[in-house]
Amino acid sequence: MDADRPRLGIGLRIASGILFAGMVICVKAVSEDVPLGEIVFFRSAFALIPLIIFLSLRNEFPQGLATKRPMGHLLRASFGALALFASFAAIARLNVAEAILIAQLTPILMAIAAVFLLDERLTVWRMGGLTLGFAGVVVMVWPELGGHGATGERFIGYLLALLSAALAAIALIMVRSLNRTESPGAIALYFVLASMFGALATLPLGWVMPSGWTLLLLIGAGLFGGFAHIAMTLAFRYAEATRLASFEYIALLWPILADLLIFRLALSTSFLLALPLVLLGAVVASAEKRRWSHI
Repeated sequence: MDADRPRLGIGLRIASGILFAGMVICVKAVSEDVPLGEIVFFRSAFALIPLIIFLSLRNEFPQGLATKRPMGHLLRASFGALALFASFAAIARLNVAEAILIAQLTPILMAIAAVFLLDERLTVWRMGGLTLGFAGVVVMVWPELGGHGATGERFIGYLLALLSAALAAIALIMVRSLNRTESPGAIALYFVLASMFGALATLPLGWVMPSGWTLLLLIGAGLFGGFAHIAMTLAFRYAEATRLASFEYIALLWPILADLLIFRLALSTSFLLALPLVLLGAVVASAEKRRWSHI
């Protein structure tokens, strides 16, 4: 069975984190020169290349794209595309590590959203995770509220990062529902297409003609993002989610290194204080699932 190859699964999970960091670095690097919608378009368009190759190798293209639930795909893809827009807008305003740390709230918010959307139980584990996660966010945002040299743009960045985490949580809840009847390839491809069309709608707001290094970074954002998604998908094919859980947080190392070594951005005291709180919140929120999986 594929799930009996945990080392390969762990390696792919770590690789997906590195690839995702590469995408975020590319997005951050062009965010001052390229409009948001154009960045989303390039990220989505060039992510199609590895995705279609991957689906073709699995004999899922194009026959695997047939769907019985087009409206379900449209709704899920719309939430996912909005989450992508909000995430990239947050990355433009925050340190990379800060934006990615707030994204760790997504599984916590997903556990809470499941209570309302899927009629799952509201447990002490989920409430504890939510409390710890948002305590971490408050710690990180507090200097912005206190006005100690903070800028309005950074506060907007925090709000956008929270919005992205909430939208992504709702999109993932919908993925759980779609997975019962739809192929993972179809879910991924329709999301990319929705993001592309959403980005094209921003064309009247003004795009620029990228060239040279900027163009390479935009293409890199798409390729890194596409390969990151494939590596993540394969990781969960070769190893159980509970085995991969402890490696989820290694992915935070790469954004931190990017801030320090590429963008020359120092880690704030508030970030260092928020880091363990948010990560502990994610651990607590998922503890219930791990606890029952061993019974």
